[in-house]
Amino acid sequence: MVVMSVAIGERRDGGEYVDIGGNPIWHLHTGNPAGPATVLLHSVFSTSAAWAAQILDFGDAGLDLYVPERIGHGHSPDVDGPYTFAGTAGQIITYLETVVGKPANLVGWGDSTCVALLVAQARPELVRKLVMTCGYINSDSVDLDEFLRPLARRDPILVDLLSELYQQFSPDGPRHFESYLAKAVDLMLPGPAYSTAEFAGVQAPALVVASDTCGIDVGHGLELARTLPHGRFAVLPGTHLLPAESPELFNPLVLSFLAADPPSDATYINELARSTHDDL
Repeated sequence: MVVMSVAIGERRDGGEYVDIGGNPIWHLHTGNPAGPATVLLHSVFSTSAAWAAQILDFGDAGLDLYVPERIGHGHSPDVDGPYTFAGTAGQIITYLETVVGKPANLVGWGDSTCVALLVAQARPELVRKLVMTCGYINSDSVDLDEFLRPLARRDPILVDLLSELYQQFSPDGPRHFESYLAKAVDLMLPGPAYSTAEFAGVQAPALVVASDTCGIDVGHGLELARTLPHGRFAVLPGTHLLPAESPELFNPLVLSFLAADPPSDATYINELARSTHDDL
């Protein structure tokens, strides 16, 4: 049984604990309160610190920035029960309703692609735009031997790395690490099993960002972008750590997408006709 070790309203490491469905969740709120609300969603095995290379740039660009940490991750204490994509999506919906309080852009990394899509599907009025980077919605598209299966075998190097990260922030103490690790591995193995067709009704403008060497089939991201009614697709050089390792590429791309009005088919046709005419 998990024993709560923090209180709602308590401040720690620049952030604050807020009440999400009766559970204390740590989050950071920064940037321009008058700007478009934008929520950065970290992946499983990670924390809000993963977005360190984006937080300053996105705030300086005028975004009203929210960076929550999932239950059991980072500063947020764990609760009894398994981690699920639907459960995490439900927590984010409550977070949008009770903390953000206005429609927001969702920027997801890794398995938060599933979370962002589930939120936009269930509560479209809460979502302005979607950005999904280095993620997948079906495990058939990813090389599980690159990270997940070695972790399931408790590869000592990976376990030590995650344990160090966990103990740096977690209020649950080092004894809870194995429980956290087991629940996170159980989430990702076998992992998500959604089809792109399941999200064909998501109307929010969406940008799918793939990296060329992250172990995820680039064609999977392209299929998702083509399935979403207002989907866009980009491939950048990098690994699964793209936002952290190449912010000079990732940040301008995301910021320009969030700031722009999505082009309509008519706009595209007019631009294509104009460029063709200019070439003649």
